[in-house]
Amino acid sequence: MSTGKPTLLSPSQPRIEVLDALRGFAVMAILLVHSLEHFIYPVYPDPAVQPAWLNIADAGIFSVIFTLFAGKAYAIFALLFGTTFYIQYTNQKNKGKDFGGRFCWRLFLLAGFATINAAFFPAGDVLLLFSITGLFLVIVRKLSDKAVLIFATILLLQPIEWLHYIAYLFNPEYKLPELGVGAMYGEVAAYTQKGNWGEFLWGNITLGQKASFLWAVGAGRFLQTAGLFMLGLLLGRRQLFTGSQSSTRFWVSALIISAVLFAPLYQLKAEVYGDTITGQTVGVILDMWQKLAFTIVLVSSFVLLYESVKFRKLTTNFRYYGRMSLTNYITQSLLGALIYFPIGLNLAPYCGYTVSLLIGFLILFIQISFCKYWFRKHKQGPLESLWHKLTWLGK
Repeated sequence: MSTGKPTLLSPSQPRIEVLDALRGFAVMAILLVHSLEHFIYPVYPDPAVQPAWLNIADAGIFSVIFTLFAGKAYAIFALLFGTTFYIQYTNQKNKGKDFGGRFCWRLFLLAGFATINAAFFPAGDVLLLFSITGLFLVIVRKLSDKAVLIFATILLLQPIEWLHYIAYLFNPEYKLPELGVGAMYGEVAAYTQKGNWGEFLWGNITLGQKASFLWAVGAGRFLQTAGLFMLGLLLGRRQLFTGSQSSTRFWVSALIISAVLFAPLYQLKAEVYGDTITGQTVGVILDMWQKLAFTIVLVSSFVLLYESVKFRKLTTNFRYYGRMSLTNYITQSLLGALIYFPIGLNLAPYCGYTVSLLIGFLILFIQISFCKYWFRKHKQGPLESLWHKLTWLGK
């Protein structure tokens, strides 16, 4: 229970309330987006057979949930991943040890969890992206704040997309590399519809993972994720989750600046984004920037509100949910597959966005209830505990 006092970001503390709550918020947002997407199984009821009011509700819910969370929830998760690395690295540094090698092993283990999750998630899994881009944290772990910020800025500027665009300006015949993501996702959709368990599981952990990773590269997420990791590392180093006056001033400034930048970036993205080379390069850059701006709006708003005792009480469940983020994230995919896919109940053709959102909230309620039950006797979630034990294997 919160005491009303600010929670300090100290590597010696086992849990940091605002980080747990924010992480829980992000995992909830991911769940709601995935629920509307039927966990990347885009099969929906025919609007012609639904009542008009339900079609209106579906359109409104899709617009609100995707505007608020799509592309932002994972970004919050990435920021916190970098901050968590800071805490783990500093804990070991204070003991005279370098966490770099152990963290590489931890990333390898994360790739294993990504494979488990991807088995039930046809579009591949963001955890695989995290396990690869996490190596950037190892590279910059001993650099100064200024150097880390420079690297993060370069990555967030999307240099690869700019190089493609510049090459196009010099050569109008220039074509972007063909990654074949569309064709791969077509194959994924085909075997998913068959409902064959063996083909579904194997296809997901092979073709699905490949398609997901290449999509992340083409959509700008690869470099953005690495940049977000570094920003999270800096947030940890600068003690910006402390609830102090200086951290409050920082988040107020971040909220104002990001809110001001979001609208023009969103409008520019809407005008440029498309199938042309300009749309697939500059458009992707603007899309990443507007999502980053709104992500900062969400994070700064949450952190500032968390200084209020009422808001902390209101978001208590997020703390439980965030402490078990890995377990909840993976079980979401399992439940989603069993609910929507032909290998399970195959409810996708009967669930529009409104019904899917309600199912998402039902899953959320079940998972939070399980978290509360589990933490009565355990300090970590099931998969979190396993990850921790395997991380320190041999110690």
